[in-house]
Amino acid sequence: MRSTRSKFTGLIALTAAAALGLSACGGGTPAAEKPASGEAEAPAAAAGPVGEITAGVAYETTNYHPSNTTSALAMGSNWHVVEGLYEMNMATGEVYAALAAGEPTKVSDTEYEVTLREGAKFSDGKDVTVEDVVKSFERTMAEGNLYAGFLGFVDAVKAKDDTTVTVTLKQPFTLVKERLAVAKIVPAAASDDDLTKMPVGSGPYKYEKITESELSAVPNEHYNGPRPATVERLKWSVLKDDTARTTAAQDGSIDVMESVPADNIALLEGAGWTVDKVPGFNLPFMLFNTNKAPFNNAKVRQAFLYAVDVDKLIANNMSGEATAATSFLPKTHPNYKEAEVQYPHDVEKAKALLAEAGVADLSITLLTTDHTWIANLAPQIKNDLEAAGVKVNLQSMASSALYKDNLDIEEPTFDVAVAPGDPSVFGSDPALLMNWWYGPGKWTDYRTFWAKGDNAKFTELQNIINEAVTLEGADQQKKWDEAQDFISREVPLYPLFHRNIITAYNGEKVNGFTPIATTGLSLLDATVKQ
Repeated sequence: MRSTRSKFTGLIALTAAAALGLSACGGGTPAAEKPASGEAEAPAAAAGPVGEITAGVAYETTNYHPSNTTSALAMGSNWHVVEGLYEMNMATGEVYAALAAGEPTKVSDTEYEVTLREGAKFSDGKDVTVEDVVKSFERTMAEGNLYAGFLGFVDAVKAKDDTTVTVTLKQPFTLVKERLAVAKIVPAAASDDDLTKMPVGSGPYKYEKITESELSAVPNEHYNGPRPATVERLKWSVLKDDTARTTAAQDGSIDVMESVPADNIALLEGAGWTVDKVPGFNLPFMLFNTNKAPFNNAKVRQAFLYAVDVDKLIANNMSGEATAATSFLPKTHPNYKEAEVQYPHDVEKAKALLAEAGVADLSITLLTTDHTWIANLAPQIKNDLEAAGVKVNLQSMASSALYKDNLDIEEPTFDVAVAPGDPSVFGSDPALLMNWWYGPGKWTDYRTFWAKGDNAKFTELQNIINEAVTLEGADQQKKWDEAQDFISREVPLYPLFHRNIITAYNGEKVNGFTPIATTGLSLLDATVKQ
């Protein structure tokens, strides 16, 4: 059975409404009181956890630190183990009180108070305290942390009393509750090394083991929140290879499969699995070292984007399961605007822009990650750039090596990189998505080096975004439009296309599972059929 949802669902539904000033702090019913949008309601929590679910996942990592990991695997598994004051239901987009006892209390435009859930404990049995909350926010907001930009509007988080924290803002902000969900609360005494290897949290599950090839989690007996554990054990089997994941699904070794290749849909349906396609934000981006000539010239960056035949990439490598980027945001995002500059395949335009920039006989090294679907794009991108007169040396490597050894260094020599990304795992308001790649922090201090290479343009975009988050409704949307146009002109990093997220599951065994519009898998509402 195949299901296709036509909207960028779940993840942006609530935050988009908040961004437009429609329901910035709507309470709603806690996620646990509603069935997920799967085939049927999960059994009542009173029945207790039953059975085991194994997910075949496409990504690997060695960093599970809730305050800084960017891994799809760690993000997805941590959803089950750690909590923020607020959490987002990844399937519906609802933001609900998790470790918080209820909605943030607004004291003024720049001050809020949040009370902790009564009786909340970590999986080691220790009480969750306001000290844990304050320390967790300090970790998340630390200078240089990739998450820090998400909470850049926060001036301080301090203890008011034994059960309440005060959140002071630098300026009025319309998405306070949604952004507080970014910071996951962990024990203040936990070391960064321990959190990286196997974090302790207050969520419905606790990690049982983590190895390079498999991780597992079991119910947290101390959990008293709104989304209790529904199975006796969750397992994530690391199967990076597409064929290996598909084979594991066919032979019953796994129950849910992440990142289904479009060419394998028929095989899974033939095995009786349900395949679900959800348009999302997930994308491959082209990133430029803007601190290095000639990539400090926007015309050169634009030329590279004109040179790549994105429609051909989608047809030949994605089996049509993607949409060419016509803006930084995908067409299905409620704040989308067709950007001022479009990048249809135009070799002559690419050549003309290179000539205008005074560039001739350009020879580059193109770095890519070794994710299967990214590596498959690389040969055509190389050929397209060479057709525009750019000689390309192609190098594919693991993500860790690409960033650690080439981008995140003081004296980088790289030219251009192509890699995957999806910050919508953190939320989906435009400011969050834009600031992930274009805001203050590692992406612009290193990686693109845009904050250093062209600080005036960097600052100009920041001013647009910072003004937008103080506005609501049509006034705010005008600023999002302005930002999307600006990004399309400067393109220090820019998407080639936005992917459909294709997920599959064995409906004969798994109930209540809902595929989501991002990388990672949420199994919080899934149950085992009896």
